[in-house]
Amino acid sequence: DHSSRILYPRPENLLPKMMNADMDAVDAENQVELEEKTRLINQVLELQHTLEDLSARVDAVKEENLKLKSENQVLGQYIENLMSASSVFQTTDTKSKR
Repeated sequence: DHSSRILYPRPENLLPKMMNADMDAVDAENQVELEEKTRLINQVLELQHTLEDLSARVDAVKEENLKLKSENQVLGQYIENLMSASSVFQTTDTKSKR
């Protein structure tokens, strides 16, 4: 007798609905995760570029510093030579002149 039987949906009919709901939840979760990964990757790339720029700037400043040190040494030597050649800067020994 079929009239007394309670009608339940067949399990094979429920499976696609459950799978679709689960898949939607997984898809949404994956989308959020993918967006977060993309954001982090972009942030890392931006930081890498910033680091490269700073590194290049440090190298340029070091090079300029070495040039300035070298110029200062040359100027210092030049000034010493001028002072030693000029009678104005010679030490005078007053006792020996008398």
